[in-house]
Amino acid sequence: MPVERDSHTVLGRTRRHFLGLTAAAGAKAAAILAMTVPTIGYAKSDKDKDKDKDKGDGSRCFVRGTSILTTAGEVPVESLRIGDLVKTANGTAKPVKWIGFNRYQRRGARWPSNVMPIRIAKNALGKNTPYADLYLSPGHGLLLEGVLIQARDLVNGSSVVPALPAKTDVLEYFHIVLDTHEAVLANGAATETFLMRAGNHEDFSNFAEFARLYSDVGKMLPLAATVGYGGRLHLKALLRLAMGRFLPLTQPAEQIYETVAARCHDRS
Repeated sequence: MPVERDSHTVLGRTRRHFLGLTAAAGAKAAAILAMTVPTIGYAKSDKDKDKDKDKGDGSRCFVRGTSILTTAGEVPVESLRIGDLVKTANGTAKPVKWIGFNRYQRRGARWPSNVMPIRIAKNALGKNTPYADLYLSPGHGLLLEGVLIQARDLVNGSSVVPALPAKTDVLEYFHIVLDTHEAVLANGAATETFLMRAGNHEDFSNFAEFARLYSDVGKMLPLAATVGYGGRLHLKALLRLAMGRFLPLTQPAEQIYETVAARCHDRS
């Protein structure tokens, strides 16, 4: 019965391969869930009212040192000034209206997950995109395939992970306010500017400066739709990638996630 033995051998190998993929997917998924579940810790803001807001996303965004493309070249986000012309993803130049700022001091053994930056590794989004590791707040949107997707929804345990640019007990976040909601080039990646809504500029520790400069907050229309998912859908996208794409895609966010995750093996 050699044919039967061969059949059992093939089935056995297939089963082991499937179980191996499942185990690998499960391990990777567990790592991602561990990174996305809030960690124990407290990040104290310079602004007293932010003590309660640290449980939410707040208005963090670009970590100190992020390079923003301007008409005068690359400029660290913390060095931008009102009136500087930044290049947008659509090729136009827009003047900076204001720069929001928050500084966080770590309290506890680890940074809370809502303050811990997400690192988009060099080449994670494409060749030279970003051209250097990019650190963003978890809720900061990147413009990909004509939609915005938050950094935390791209976490894949390899090219996109929660990480610090350097070991530190202090994190400084900066956000760029233009007259309209745009995408600027941060370390070469198209990344959103601040979407101003009524009162949300008060999330920044220097909000009083904005009030002195401008009497009208104004309203902004979103640059693009924000797509995203979490929990089971994030896990589904990961399992689909690890298990040979047996699960159907149902959301644009899943397609973007899979494309970025697949590049983990191709980056140079």
